[in-house]
Amino acid sequence: MTIDLHAHSTASDGTTPPAELPRLAAEAGLTVLALTDHDTFAGLAAASAASSGVEIVPGVEISCRLDDAEVHLLGLFADPLFAPLADELELIRTDRVRRGVRMVERCRELGAPITLAQVEGIAAGAPLGRPHIAAALAAVGVTDAFTSEWIADGGRADVPKHVLSTVDAIALVRAAGGVAVLAHPRSVKRRAEVSDTQLAALAEAGLAGIEVDHPEQPPEIRDRLRTVAADLGLLATGSSDFHGDRKPVRLGEHTTSPDVFAALCSLRS
Repeated sequence: MTIDLHAHSTASDGTTPPAELPRLAAEAGLTVLALTDHDTFAGLAAASAASSGVEIVPGVEISCRLDDAEVHLLGLFADPLFAPLADELELIRTDRVRRGVRMVERCRELGAPITLAQVEGIAAGAPLGRPHIAAALAAVGVTDAFTSEWIADGGRADVPKHVLSTVDAIALVRAAGGVAVLAHPRSVKRRAEVSDTQLAALAEAGLAGIEVDHPEQPPEIRDRLRTVAADLGLLATGSSDFHGDRKPVRLGEHTTSPDVFAALCSLRS
């Protein structure tokens, strides 16, 4: 088995339609792929219907707040029809629209001649997100969108958004029959990293695993996370965080071992 537990489609901020992901996964040699779009299961039905022999794991990447930082939680095997989770995701997505509109306004105030219609065209029906705004900025010559000058966390054009606490998100995923895995906890491209102490607290709250092998976590960080995971009794997963053409990462660039996948499967309810 070759297993990638983190990938995105055009249902959120990826560039690949969900119905095409299974074929690409098969071509990449994968046997299992988790579709984990941001705050939505909208692409799951299309991906599952076009599975091409690849097992599609239902998943979602939930935006959460951990102390003063934003983190992302993968809800693997969660039931998309579980009402409390579905309602919370709908609230998060609705707030994305408000946030996106205001961020476009701020970018314009800062001198970038982008429009909401342009960003909505890039999103192509997906919930508005910063990658869509970044693409619009790039089209007008702003190449450093994800910096404090523009739309990075706390940047001049950033706007706070509605987010769950990570502990609450873990509880929702588990109540929906799923398994909670913290995505890229020490990505070098994010402003804050999750400390050992914070990981221990999340393990106490029901976290099942952490994404160790990830393109944005170099070998020394992966080694440390693997040690922390073992100490805390957490499963260490690996995945590509595939976004299609939006990031220079291929499906299956990092993978999860069959033993870890089997352990994750045993934890779902």
